[in-house]
Amino acid sequence: MTATAQPVRGTLYIVSAPSGAGKTSLVAALLEQADGVEVSVSHTTRRARAGEVDGEHYHFVSAETFLGMIEDGELLEHAKVFDNFYGTARASVENRLAQGVDVILEIDWQGARQVRAAVPDAHSIFILPPSRDELERRLRGRGQDDEDVIQRRLRDAETDCAHYREYDYTVVNADFDTAVRDLASIFRANRLRTVEQENRSASTIRNLLAGTPGSAYHAETND
Repeated sequence: MTATAQPVRGTLYIVSAPSGAGKTSLVAALLEQADGVEVSVSHTTRRARAGEVDGEHYHFVSAETFLGMIEDGELLEHAKVFDNFYGTARASVENRLAQGVDVILEIDWQGARQVRAAVPDAHSIFILPPSRDELERRLRGRGQDDEDVIQRRLRDAETDCAHYREYDYTVVNADFDTAVRDLASIFRANRLRTVEQENRSASTIRNLLAGTPGSAYHAETND
């Protein structure tokens, strides 16, 4: 009897960072070099910015619709950030994981706590800026926020950074290329875990152990 390899379930990743730390750019660079990885598209009640496409950058919904999703238990996590709601649809994430896709949630520490409670085997990564001065320089370099918003983002960044110890991994984005490599190494290492390899490389392992007395694979070849 020949064993059939079980479908490889995808891994859920949480990536958090204070505004201006470079999270979105780092994840975009990761996606260019990593296969089988997608970013979950969140729902939000904020207005779309210039160039943003509904369903691609966010699912833009009304506050009424969003609150209805919370009430119906449709969200894996949700939080209120900068006076707007953000959340992740549970069904869409579960569907992609079941298809073997690694899914990234770009969410804040509040949402991360909810996801870890619901999905204990999720891997979490926090992106830190190299310094407060550099973070402020990046925020001002965007040229899209007034002074009050920048100051609020800086204050919120201090609160966000205080939660980095809650995460499995920490990446400091001092040099962009180095940070991308660090981020990619986390994904590569997790795919090399024995529990993952037993599915991803099942045929190779089966071949190697087919003649080993006492192994499950040896028993299969003699049934």
